[in-house]
Amino acid sequence: MGWFILKHLLSFITNLLSLRKSPSLEKDLEILILRQQLGILQRKLNTPQRIHRIEKLTLAMLTEKFKRTSQRSRKQLGEVIRIFQPETVLRWHRELVRRKWTYRSTKKKGRPPINKSLERLAVRLANENPRWGYGKIHGEMIKLRYKISRPSIRNILIRYGIVPAPLRNGRAGWQQLMSHYKGQILACDFFTVETVWLKTLYVLFFIELGTRRVYFAGVTSNPDSMWVTQQARQIVWRLKDNESSMRFLIRDNDSKFSESFDAVFESEGMHVIRTPFQAPNANAYAERWVRTVREECLDHLLIFGIVHLKSVLLEYIGYYNACLPHQGLGQKIPVPGEIPKVRHILQYRAVLGGIIRDYYWADDQTGLSLP
Repeated sequence: MGWFILKHLLSFITNLLSLRKSPSLEKDLEILILRQQLGILQRKLNTPQRIHRIEKLTLAMLTEKFKRTSQRSRKQLGEVIRIFQPETVLRWHRELVRRKWTYRSTKKKGRPPINKSLERLAVRLANENPRWGYGKIHGEMIKLRYKISRPSIRNILIRYGIVPAPLRNGRAGWQQLMSHYKGQILACDFFTVETVWLKTLYVLFFIELGTRRVYFAGVTSNPDSMWVTQQARQIVWRLKDNESSMRFLIRDNDSKFSESFDAVFESEGMHVIRTPFQAPNANAYAERWVRTVREECLDHLLIFGIVHLKSVLLEYIGYYNACLPHQGLGQKIPVPGEIPKVRHILQYRAVLGGIIRDYYWADDQTGLSLP
């Protein structure tokens, strides 16, 4: 390999010196002859050529110098560079420039690892004192003249699977506390759908945080305060029919949610909670359902109008509430039905024309059998 590099460099330098001595006409004729020979070889060779790194270096240097001297475009360079694409040669040159400005640092990056004795001590203090939080453990270790930060203590305990102090002490944290009230919280939101004719339709829906049950409120092309308030009244009636015990409503600060909209729910003893501005995570359950209905339903259909969109959403929401296992509920169904005790025949039901398949156990041959 070393002899090949030396031979290539000597040949390259010799060719440069010979070009300086040759007259202009002789250079032009030599270039034309070389182009003709390259054209013949290019037609004969069908497999891509593999060249050495030193050959890439010299070809890239010559191409870059020729490009700056002649001011030719990349398309015009294709008339000179026959074996490779001009973009390939220029990419070789960019790699050479990048390697020129990169070097390996001998310094070790990142923070030094924590001493194992400090890790054992932090774990011991957490296990022996269930009521101590990160700050208390940090202060105790500082008192013992150990240099360690509070985030490091937190990372150590997380790595060892030790939960924060309130849970270690047997008391519930915010996550466990809010799980008790999920069954009393209702959220609402809008999302838009574009029809085939590029008309924007607005969909209003409600979702129960505890059961993930979705209520389809309505769809319109011009949502105003009066329309939204009317849909709110209908949702309240449906909640009464389902004997739902909702006590809170989460909504954003959209101007369509007016005072009359809030008054409908407040008259039923519900407290309306407004999310902060530009904070979609405050209404995360509703935002997540919008993503679900788009990925599983709307992204696979062309919507022609309000009537079509309404029928599609009603069919999908019926499947979502009664048949779709939800990961946030431990693969349970929001509104579970009766589960047959005896498994006879496994069949499926085509939802939305076959975009979704709903599998179930049946007693007879009715419905669509498995393929």
